Amino acid sequence: MFRLIIAGRGIIAGAALAISVAAAPVDSTPGQSQTSAPAPAPAEVPVEAARILATHPHDPSAFTQGLFFADGALFESTGQHGESVVREVDLATGKAKREVRLPREYFGEGSTGWGDTIISLTWKHGTAFRWDRRTLRQIGTFSYSGEGWGLTQDGKSLILSDGTPELRFLDPKSFAEQRRITVTYQGRPIRRLNELEYVRGEILANIWHQDLIVRIDPASGFITGVIDLRDLAATVPVSDSEAVLNGIAYDDKSGKLYVTGKNWPSLFEIALPTAN
Repeated sequence: MFRLIIAGRGIIAGAALAISVAAAPVDSTPGQSQTSAPAPAPAEVPVEAARILATHPHDPSAFTQGLFFADGALFESTGQHGESVVREVDLATGKAKREVRLPREYFGEGSTGWGDTIISLTWKHGTAFRWDRRTLRQIGTFSYSGEGWGLTQDGKSLILSDGTPELRFLDPKSFAEQRRITVTYQGRPIRRLNELEYVRGEILANIWHQDLIVRIDPASGFITGVIDLRDLAATVPVSDSEAVLNGIAYDDKSGKLYVTGKNWPSLFEIALPTAN
């Protein structure tokens, strides 16, 4: 059972599972808002414990911000000033096959593939980079307002999170905003949405500093399910408070789902969530 208790500083689910709730409406750049949802928000949201199927090595020096597959290859973007990179990763060893480093002034954030390119965000610079996926050569930049956190794509649009309850849908060529949704749990907006992955018609999102992944309906913004990773995260030998769960990658070639965290020594294949 997943029970939410409204508390002074957020929402607490059960004994320890917390979802941060927005305390006030979000001030953000105007865009095309979501239209009225065709169905009401679910009265109850199912919670499913993550089930580990396999464990792979992961570079413990990688401050993971973005994780995705493209044509069966695993790519990762990392953060920290002077240490931010975009790279292809060997799944078997966790080591970088090749990588490109961002200029020192940039703090790297989420990333995703689009065609033969990679698009990666930066945190507070309002700059996104476009890279040639075959050579990792920079071939373009885009600008956006606010912060950049997570990035994924649904085959039509890029989907960007910025730490607020809103997800922006962007044109992959121009970065122009197409629409946005507000992510809600039983009517309450949920903030700190971080790394994103589009999986089988829904958006999966880490919530920063929470050992869970929420499942989001891309049409309405409703949270329709929760993947509980508390037991998985408890097995990871890290002591830094910022070494949090952050990394979701779905390989549509193999149908496998992977998760990791910032400076985690392991990458976990977990069972796909039950269809809603």
